[in-house]
Amino acid sequence: MKILVTGATGFIGNHLINKLLEDETNQVIATSRSIQKAQTCSWFRRVQYIEYDLETKEYKNLYKKFNKPDKLIHLAWDGLPDYNDMIHIEKNLPNHYIFLKNLTKNGLKDINITGTCFEYGMINGELSEDMNTQPSNSYAIAKDTLRKFTQELQKQYNFDFKWIRLFYMYGEGQSQKSLIFLLDQAIKNKDKEFNMSGGEQTRDYLHIDKVIENIILICFQKTYLNQAINCCSGKSISIKKLVENYLEEKSYLLKLNLGYYPYSEFEPMAFWGNSK
Repeated sequence: MKILVTGATGFIGNHLINKLLEDETNQVIATSRSIQKAQTCSWFRRVQYIEYDLETKEYKNLYKKFNKPDKLIHLAWDGLPDYNDMIHIEKNLPNHYIFLKNLTKNGLKDINITGTCFEYGMINGELSEDMNTQPSNSYAIAKDTLRKFTQELQKQYNFDFKWIRLFYMYGEGQSQKSLIFLLDQAIKNKDKEFNMSGGEQTRDYLHIDKVIENIILICFQKTYLNQAINCCSGKSISIKKLVENYLEEKSYLLKLNLGYYPYSEFEPMAFWGNSK
């Protein structure tokens, strides 16, 4: 099976491609906007790499350009982790819509797109796919709108899609602004104190290996077509407990300077996904 993976050099893309290549029947077509960065990835010589920047708005047959893939796993997205940047609505949304329309119009029949738990909006508690979306930041609004645009495209072109709502994740290669990365840096620097929020907010976290396992399971299953599916643990954990567990796992003593940072204004205080 020929699988096109966008955002190939990103946190998720890098792990996903390595996992897909474990199955010798998979032929991976990887794309991102920088071949220089792609060449540093361990998988580079084992895939067909095609450099492409969604901003170019290349209107020719992208399905043919990417060697007529059987399946798309669309991870690419720009502008994170600034969730309130208007780039998500003003640039990313139209670019990604044009990209998906070009592919499906010209023959792609199976697309899988990553969304975000932020699509649910400022709602506390368990979040399940049958709930209405109420996005409240630019990133979530753009993602939720792209999902709706994809549903409209489906009325014109015959294809199946799955919308994979990602919750929180951690692991090797994550953003340098992420909590666990900063915690790792504090450990490496032998810091005695770690600045963080009050830590009472609860979230749904998965290690990147489990996230990849879930994404592949969702993308290859034949049921639950044309709908959103949560990619989550189904369990809640406080940020303070998450940090404490991580420090215990690393056998490192570190004083937590709780309350140094304010709680986020664009996230509910306590939420987690329904993984059923």
